[in-house]
Parts: sequence; structure tokens; C-alpha cells
Amino acid sequence: MKVHFIDDAPAAIGPYCHAITTGTLAFLSGQTPLDPETMQIVGENIGEQTERVLDNIEVVLSGLGLTLQDVVKCTVFLKDMNDFKGMNTVYARRFAGHTPTRSAIAVRQNPMDAMVEIECIAEMVA
Repeated sequence: MKVHFIDDAPAAIGPYCHAITTGTLAFLSGQTPLDPETMQIVGENIGEQTERVLDNIEVVLSGLGLTLQDVVKCTVFLKDMNDFKGMNTVYARRFAGHTPTRSAIAVRQNPMDAMVEIECIAEMVA
């Protein structure tokens, strides 16, 4: 098992790392729409926040030599399930036809009151 902290990703706001790799799998911690430079939530609507979340996920994946196309499972945490359609539109475009397994659930509150948080698991090919 290897612990990863990715320099260009938003800093962890708690005692966790950006990712752990073990065997052929990479487990990524949940990402919120934090700007990595200001550490502030960006985006005033679900579409903008989902874009930033996926940008952050791509930074972590890239640090591991991976892309969104290597993702096998996502879990989406929405503050309001009424935002599902807006999140889903951005998600589908960014994954560009790749359809990893996914769960989407409504939560009472995400860290820093973000509208969306996404965590994922990716496969590393040797």
C-alpha cells in the first residue's frame, strides 16, 4: 500500500491523503470544489462546482499517471438531490462516454458546505 499526496491538488482539510494505491487499484479521497490555490469553494451552481470537483479528481489521477478513463467506480455526494440533473450533465460530458459504476446519494451537508463531493476508485494498468 502506498499513500499519495499530490502537490497540485487542493490540500487535505483533515487527516487524509489524496489517494492510496494497492495492487492495481487507486482509491481517491473525495474531492470538493476547492480551488487548490485559495482553498475556497468555487462555483455558484451545481454545474460549476461539479466542473471544479472533476478538475480536482483529474489532478489527483494525473499525479498517479491515470485519467478519468481509468475510473471504475464513483460515489457522488449531493447536498440536494434536485441537483442530480445538473451534476449528471457535467459528469457525462467530462467522462466522455466512459461509464464507470456509480452511486449518487443525498447528504445533509458536505465539507465546507459544498454542493457536491465525488470520490472514486481507478484501475492502474501495469
